[in-house]
Amino acid sequence: MATRDKAKNTTQQAKGKLEEVAGKISGDDSLRARGKADQTKGNLKQAGEKVKDAFKK
Repeated sequence: MATRDKAKNTTQQAKGKLEEVAGKISGDDSLRARGKADQTKGNLKQAGEKVKDAFKK
């Protein structure tokens, strides 16, 4: 299950990066902000998974 969660988090980070870049190119500040927010959410979730892994050992 943890591997699936990590993959979902990485996907969310990548999606956020694409949205951010698309927002920069098109000049859409809300799309850029939404992309940054998705990246941050993915990073926080990924950090949570790392903490869980550390306690499993």
